[in-house]
Amino acid sequence: MKRRLKAGEVLLGAFNNLHSPAVLEILGLVGLDFVIVDAEHTSVSPETAENLYRAAELRELSVVTRIGENSQQVIQKFMDAGSPGVLIPLVNTVEEGQRVVDAVKYPPVGKRGLAGTRSAEWGLTSIPADYVIESNLETLVAIQIETKEGIKNFDEIVKLDDVDVIFFGPSDISTSLGYPGELRHPEVLSIIEKLGAKSISAGKSVGTIARDRVEIQYWKDRGFQWLCTGVSGFLTHGIRSYISDS
Repeated sequence: MKRRLKAGEVLLGAFNNLHSPAVLEILGLVGLDFVIVDAEHTSVSPETAENLYRAAELRELSVVTRIGENSQQVIQKFMDAGSPGVLIPLVNTVEEGQRVVDAVKYPPVGKRGLAGTRSAEWGLTSIPADYVIESNLETLVAIQIETKEGIKNFDEIVKLDDVDVIFFGPSDISTSLGYPGELRHPEVLSIIEKLGAKSISAGKSVGTIARDRVEIQYWKDRGFQWLCTGVSGFLTHGIRSYISDS
């Protein structure tokens, strides 16, 4: 996924709030570019997520995990279980952004603790030094901007090294600005577009929610590369289409 983003490709994905590994297998088989295992707004634990990662690996589906707590110990449990990257919400300061990098990357880049875990293939296939180098190169760091504080501090946040993707959460941005649920309010769109342009100028890939073809094209035209919707939305749309066509 990191190589494809750096090559300028637009990737389409989905937040997954379902606990079934079969769902991730299906997403991979039908050609989705990536999936975000949602451990912020669901009850997904590292143990549950581990089986979701296995399913994604089986079908060559890129995966990251949205983790609701910006804590090294919490993030590390998902990383050790096999998550190739993270999306951390509510990053409001440069210090909070650096904390994400520190939790994902091993020294000398970050502060992640090293052990013979699943992510390291239990130390059975490579020496620790080689694994650390590969992990620091391959793991993806995405941070989510969605509050007035994050917007205010954005010019410093965007300068963070080792952050690959900056994701703008329109639901929380709209709520923060006093327009809850108005994801396409002119002020919401203006802020996402303005900060997205700054992110691209800083060498970051940029993401947001795009629920249909019109929204996908809208954000593609503005240089956004990491676009997603929700797996439950796929299910809902399919059922409603089936009912309405019958």
